Amino acid sequence: MPSGSLVGKDDMKLVQYSLQNIRDATNNFHEDNKLGEGGFGPVFKGSLPEFGDVAIKRLSRKSSQGLEEFMNELKLIANLQHKNLVSLLGCCVEGEEKILIYEYMPNCSLDKFLSDPSLKVRLGWDTRFGIIEGIAQGMLYLHKYSRLKVIHRDLKVSNILLDQEMIPKISDFGMARIFGTDQTQASTKRVVGTYGYMSPEYVVYGQFSEKSDVFSFGVLLLEILTGERNSDFFTTEVCVSLLGWAWKMWKEGRMLELIDPSIRAICDSNKAARSVLVALLCVQEIPTDRPTMSDIVVMLSNETTPIPEPKEPAFRSSWRHQTTCDFSINELTLTLPVPR
Repeated sequence: MPSGSLVGKDDMKLVQYSLQNIRDATNNFHEDNKLGEGGFGPVFKGSLPEFGDVAIKRLSRKSSQGLEEFMNELKLIANLQHKNLVSLLGCCVEGEEKILIYEYMPNCSLDKFLSDPSLKVRLGWDTRFGIIEGIAQGMLYLHKYSRLKVIHRDLKVSNILLDQEMIPKISDFGMARIFGTDQTQASTKRVVGTYGYMSPEYVVYGQFSEKSDVFSFGVLLLEILTGERNSDFFTTEVCVSLLGWAWKMWKEGRMLELIDPSIRAICDSNKAARSVLVALLCVQEIPTDRPTMSDIVVMLSNETTPIPEPKEPAFRSSWRHQTTCDFSINELTLTLPVPR
């Protein structure tokens, strides 16, 4: 049984479980129940009487994401509710143990589907476009319609979970930041995120905003359409990133050649071409050249809405490292490419 509730600053009650509850739910964190491991720590499948199957995220003592990120995610996501965001069901804070309890996603994360050929066959055109629209709706909620204005800062394929119906759920809010109603930008000297998804102004200057999330969404959109990973992408024809390859194909009028070969013959060619254009707009080098999430939702859902012509995107050259990034601004010139 739950041991009580935590009350956040916005008076949102969250069920708090004892460590024994969690041990019972996971068979004492048995290896057979382990779903995976991220920067936060291991994630286990468990079962609770109130919710049935759940995902239990246990903060590792060795985690690069410490108590600050744990409390950030705890307080933030407890105040968010949308069908395209993963639901936080409860938590456990006992001694050194810090645990978050989420709804269980039987289809795991989107990156598993894109990287495993046996799973990728389940990602038909309609499913992929539904995932794209769902992520866009979730991000629009975070930026505009939630009670908090939230900048995610770590949007990527491994942070998109899929439920039984393949409905996407945005997860991992440990790096997210809350903006004031009229706030448009913030900056940090500690840049955190994932190579291949970070916007140029964030990489170089530590500046983040809604438009840095939009950049990440554009990369994610291209990865879903092509079935490729930006960080792993390489073509022998020319050394470019996935973003550069998309730009080249668009300039040559060959946009449909970007689409994953497994769905190219069955995709809606008009929607696919429009989606590539939207993605290219999202990854523009200058933040003001990128659309808002409101614009993106309209352009994706309404085929008569005009789409502006994109300029050459940021980070066109190949970016071959898929690693989580955590460094100070002073290190940037030594470790990262700069935009053109």
